[in-house]
Amino acid sequence: MNKADVINTIAKQTGISKKDVTTVLDTFLQSIQDTLCKGKSITLQGFGKFANKKRAGKIARNLSDNTAIFLKERYVPALKPSRAFEERVKKSIQPEMDDL
Repeated sequence: MNKADVINTIAKQTGISKKDVTTVLDTFLQSIQDTLCKGKSITLQGFGKFANKKRAGKIARNLSDNTAIFLKERYVPALKPSRAFEERVKKSIQPEMDDL
């Protein structure tokens, strides 16, 4: 599912125009990005917590010329899903996994 699919689904389920749904979704996503860029986290009850995760510096390898390079410590955005969200996904996917 991509952004256009999400917009279409929300518009159909709520009766709100696609233009208005797009505006709300874009604003929502931008507010998450702005908050994370300020070093803060966002918790959405029943969904999860968006936060910056610290990645330690490490030595990596440039495969094109086989040289070692150092990657500096950095922060990456991450979502830690709520327990309820994890359980719902686990229950809905489990029957499919049993078929394999």
